[in-house]
Amino acid sequence: MAAPSHGKRIWGWMMYDWATQPYHTLVITFIFGPYFAEQVIAMLTADGMSSDVAKAQAQSIWGYGLALAGLTIALLAPILGAVADSTGRRMPWIRVFSALYVVGAFGLWSAAPADFPVVTVLLVFGIGMIGLEFTTIFTNAMLPDLGTREEIGRISGNGWAWGYVGGFISLIIMLVAFAENETGVTLIGIAPLFGLDAAAREGTRFVGPFVALWFVLSMVPFFLWVREPRNGHGGHGAGFGQGLRDLGATLRSLPARRSLFAYLGSSMFYRDALNGMYTFGGIYALGALEWSVVDIGVFGILGIVTGTIFAYFGGIADARFGPKSVIAVCIVLLMGVAGFILTITRESVLFIAVAQDSALPDIAFYVAGGVIGACGGAIQSASRTMMVRQANPERMTEAFGLYALSGKATSFLAPALIGVASDITGSQRLGITPLIGLFLIGLILLAWVHPEGEEV
Repeated sequence: MAAPSHGKRIWGWMMYDWATQPYHTLVITFIFGPYFAEQVIAMLTADGMSSDVAKAQAQSIWGYGLALAGLTIALLAPILGAVADSTGRRMPWIRVFSALYVVGAFGLWSAAPADFPVVTVLLVFGIGMIGLEFTTIFTNAMLPDLGTREEIGRISGNGWAWGYVGGFISLIIMLVAFAENETGVTLIGIAPLFGLDAAAREGTRFVGPFVALWFVLSMVPFFLWVREPRNGHGGHGAGFGQGLRDLGATLRSLPARRSLFAYLGSSMFYRDALNGMYTFGGIYALGALEWSVVDIGVFGILGIVTGTIFAYFGGIADARFGPKSVIAVCIVLLMGVAGFILTITRESVLFIAVAQDSALPDIAFYVAGGVIGACGGAIQSASRTMMVRQANPERMTEAFGLYALSGKATSFLAPALIGVASDITGSQRLGITPLIGLFLIGLILLAWVHPEGEEV
């Protein structure tokens, strides 16, 4: 069989973003995350807890669950990356963690509202998230093989944009055909398809099997068209030991590699803050603005549209101005929108009182969501190409393992800080204030990052 063309290799690689974006969009952010909070709030208020405290507690529980999954990823990511580089294999790891992704996503069906199984739900969610993050390490490491140093920014941006298109389509399907609101109908006023029981929230819970099936079908082009270069290393046993030794040497060298070290630190904080905005945006709207899951889904559509557009144009800006400039501008804008969100309540916008039935808070939050989506698309694409510039080409998977570590070493921090702040203040609004500080730290550390990496 003839080897796939270069164009097919790029398209196959971009299909990974298409395949996995629904986990971010539907599970973490706009459908399942708010549904989880909704069920926990109902459970806690039924036990006598006040509504405001229950909302903060639900946000806290979700945050602690994310933190535990993130800590697991942080501990294992660089080890797996180093081993993959030493064995010269990436595809076997992608297959293994793809299976975890599918099992974890499908398991979300278990989140029935009757006797809501909080621990079980957080466990299967964590399994899916681990599968997602670990497959991302190995697919990201393939990016440098797809084009020249000048081309990979555009390829990365196109990949993110294509992923957002997949997220958009999957969200539309869920909102139109499955996810039910409080009256038991979808966005277009029909009962969930396939006879799913709205009273048991089967339409919303179907997000798990839907995301799993989407992934399985969408990864077919990836496995058909993507090829990995072999580096000639021997068997897995020898590679494992060598991988750990190489990782140790890399970690010891980081303080002397100022640009790489600073970038890993910077991305550690700004990506954690961005993930916090994505993860808790829907939950915040659910509690502070009393939105339904369907309302949050519409909010998600807006964010995805702006994310798609600006991931594409962010790739163009990356190619012209470099990824560092794109990252810096996005951080500043995200800090501003985080501060803006703090002023949005049902009764006020920018600390100015509005009528109880005013649509202005909703409009303001939609605007904030559009900006978050735009900056998120551009900054994540630019971050991926910046890592390529900072990394040793011979240790690319290990580098993206460290990149995952930098994204997850403190991934427990934003959810944990939000959880603690929500617990202490009893307020969802004040609970998200730590995000501004995390963005600021990331911006400060970015000053020590050389735009072209160490080899200049």
